[in-house]
Amino acid sequence: MTLSFAMRILVPVDVLVRELDGESVILNLKSERYFGLDEVGTRMWAALSSCDMIQDAYESLLSEYDVDAEQLRGDLYHLIEQLVEHGLVNVSSQ
Repeated sequence: MTLSFAMRILVPVDVLVRELDGESVILNLKSERYFGLDEVGTRMWAALSSCDMIQDAYESLLSEYDVDAEQLRGDLYHLIEQLVEHGLVNVSSQ
């Protein structure tokens, strides 16, 4: 599947997230594996899981951080790929 920023992120019901001191621990109940996100990854996760479209999350993060737009796009794309690979999110074009 080709990832597009016009897609949306869906968090499966078997994925649990707990934020601790600005960082997150994500548990995939199917694989029984834990994953950690640093402070920036946690903010990206929050934006992705609360916005309607990936593009909306990108624009929100771009307004918050003093970062090169292409760098942010690449970092967000990479994070989404990792999250999909580990079954922590699904992407949908609907």
